[in-house]
Amino acid sequence: MNLTRTEAQERANLLNVESYDVFLDLTRGDTIFGSTTVVRFSASTGASTFIDAVTSAVHRVTLNGVELDPADVSDGVRIRLDNLASSNELVVEADGMYMNTGEGLHRFVDPVDNEVYLYSQFEVPDSRRMFAVFEQPDLKATFRFQVTAPSYWDVISNSPTPHPVDAGSIDGGESRSTWSFEPTPVLSSYVTALIAGPYQAVRSELTSSDGRIIPLGIFARKSLMEHLDAQNIFDLTRQGFEFYEKQFGTPYPFSKYDQLFVPEFNAGAMENAGAVTFLESYIFRSRVTDAMVERRAITILHELAHMWFGDLVTMRWWNDLWLNESFAEFMSALAAAENTEWKQAWTTFASMEKAWAYRQDQLPSTHPIVAPINDLEDVQVNFDGITYAKGASVLKQLVAWVGQEEFMSGVREYFGKHSWKNTELVDLLSELEAASGRDLKEWSSLWLETAGVNTLRPEIETDDDGVITSFAVLQSAVEKFPTLRPHRLGVGFYDLTDEGKLERSHRVELDVHGDRTEVPDLIGMRKPSIVLLNDDDLAYAKIRLDAGSQRTVTRHLKDFTESLPRTLVWASAWDAARDGETPARDYVELILQNVGSESDSSVVLVLLGQLATTLTYYVNPDDQTAMGVAAADSLWALAQEAVAESDSQLQFVKAYSRHAKTEEQLDVIEGLLTGNRELAGLSVDADLRWELLTSLVVGGRYGQDHIDAEFAQDSTATGQLAAAQAKAAIATPEAKAAAWESIVVSTDMPNAAQRSAIAGFSRVHDQTLLEPYAGKYFEAAQQVWRDRTHEIAQQIIVGLYPSRLTSTGTLELTDRFIENLGQESPSLRRLVVESRDGIVRALKAQSADI
Repeated sequence: MNLTRTEAQERANLLNVESYDVFLDLTRGDTIFGSTTVVRFSASTGASTFIDAVTSAVHRVTLNGVELDPADVSDGVRIRLDNLASSNELVVEADGMYMNTGEGLHRFVDPVDNEVYLYSQFEVPDSRRMFAVFEQPDLKATFRFQVTAPSYWDVISNSPTPHPVDAGSIDGGESRSTWSFEPTPVLSSYVTALIAGPYQAVRSELTSSDGRIIPLGIFARKSLMEHLDAQNIFDLTRQGFEFYEKQFGTPYPFSKYDQLFVPEFNAGAMENAGAVTFLESYIFRSRVTDAMVERRAITILHELAHMWFGDLVTMRWWNDLWLNESFAEFMSALAAAENTEWKQAWTTFASMEKAWAYRQDQLPSTHPIVAPINDLEDVQVNFDGITYAKGASVLKQLVAWVGQEEFMSGVREYFGKHSWKNTELVDLLSELEAASGRDLKEWSSLWLETAGVNTLRPEIETDDDGVITSFAVLQSAVEKFPTLRPHRLGVGFYDLTDEGKLERSHRVELDVHGDRTEVPDLIGMRKPSIVLLNDDDLAYAKIRLDAGSQRTVTRHLKDFTESLPRTLVWASAWDAARDGETPARDYVELILQNVGSESDSSVVLVLLGQLATTLTYYVNPDDQTAMGVAAADSLWALAQEAVAESDSQLQFVKAYSRHAKTEEQLDVIEGLLTGNRELAGLSVDADLRWELLTSLVVGGRYGQDHIDAEFAQDSTATGQLAAAQAKAAIATPEAKAAAWESIVVSTDMPNAAQRSAIAGFSRVHDQTLLEPYAGKYFEAAQQVWRDRTHEIAQQIIVGLYPSRLTSTGTLELTDRFIENLGQESPSLRRLVVESRDGIVRALKAQSADI
């Protein structure tokens, strides 16, 4: 199932692919579909190569009119092609397999009405699961899809949906039709798409910058349409089009733009050209936090950016995946901040994306942004915080260094020269150098080709009157990754006003180099209440406060008038707690004393997540129970004090439900669920009911009968997943054993149900329920990795690692497994090593929590 970079390079040197005609029959039952592919390509005469085709069966292979024996040339993954001509036509007739893993052509049955819904997910290497294809991004071609399906379905692909023609009936019963799509522009196979089923749509249109009318569609399952807020999505889409076409200097490259919300999706979204698929959770059937609404907005803008950067211009090989994702991540935040209602998008970026990057960059598996990608397994575990968030953070710093207009001018030239082609990093950097007049070779070497995150701290000396006599920025790096990098950096001075608010009183911007950078411009100024390095968050670095600033923020963190500097201080405090530099209990106290005044929903969401992590992993084990109970009481108090119907009220109630464990606390949860207790402004809707019920299940008060009763009232796909999580969370040894069996031993659980069950399995108040499974995890890990698809295996390996058993015993089991694994399965090794680091970090933090 793997493909090496060397194999891909050799194949690209041999071939030039012109076109694919793909004929799909979706009327052949519940497990397989018919797939016939006609590929036209040129090649070096006499050469041999292979085409990728993951199949249930191959019925016929014809190369240039010559029948090949499928038993001889096909192994179910590849088809060998020998003695090629200069011009070739290959025909492959095969049976493809419907998947329930979110890879290839995924099949889902709606529990509400038993309707079947299909969608494709091809990144990284799964278009080969739907049709025979040269599966690598630099072998672009045109794709013409012809699809036969039930007549009442809608069928969507990259090209506009044609009028279907009658294709008879299925065994004399249900009628079927055939949709013959026009060829696509030249694309990489991983951004082609097929979505089929009785989806319903809301339609609109916009005018592109070149005057074309671009049809817009938003699609979802029938049972979800009543919850679809299409106007909000259309508004964001128009704002994104307007911003990107202006910034990129290139009109939208495709003929229509559909956005499809699909079930059991593994990621947030996928940038299929003109047919973007989204996680169905972005249709809100219950009240959600503003953080979730903002996350949907950022995702919509991220995928739209890919239409240019990724689809129109595509990386040559997966080592430049980071540039695809980092560019879209950066542009989505920029577009949100400058052209939508989400003006605080950079605050969210600092709180969420950069926190992800810093965490990933401190793992033993951290890697340069430009990572060596030797094969498909490498890239499949590289959709990480370096590829997305660190890359985007570094691009943000680059823009601050070269100038935004200069950066965009280079991007416009890049699109103008490379549209419909494949590129490498150097192609973009050369345009940015030309536009900005800066030499980016050293920048690229230091920022893109080395790993690790630097730490910046101020060194300040003052006289007796508090006037600064010396100011320097000190830069350090860890021993394993010693690179010191240049940083474009703001230094902000913040003082308390007469009203007790923290406002910026002064700011300088400078370039930091080496281990010490003097800042003479600040000498002679009075030292402020807070000195904040990386003001405005231009740099990618961990920040520390001086002692005086630390004392001020402990008392006045909530008093910042602006959200971004407050978020940067939160990030500094979190880093220090994670690194074991400050006691974890201090961070718990800092959150509980200040989160009630936090105005940014995404920041509140992050802080409550950090609170849970700190209480579970970083607090001294002797005090975890007592501090957890006290924190839950504080969260309930915050919920009661919050403004009725406010976003914070909802978030505090949800957090309280996760931490409630005493009988009194469970009484409150049960009262909210049954309606015997009310909280002014709180609507206990379907999704919140499941959260409250699961809290009672984890607490041992409710069991399977209660879950069954709730599911009877909410027998939807969302209810199905919530029930799966609650069932796995039942606080008995028997329930944990059954959950383990269904996840690890059985192989028929769909991806989304497995993800929910894993979340429920690990949710316990009594860790002894998990102790029998530490050894079982390591016994099963290699077989899981061998036998399951990548997505399913990664869910299990990451999700069931015994991280809740934070002990040297777990480290010993892990080390023994890693030693026995040796160099076999580097990707599996990486995932386990990363999980191990969480235990090491937790033990260090616990020892510092005194």
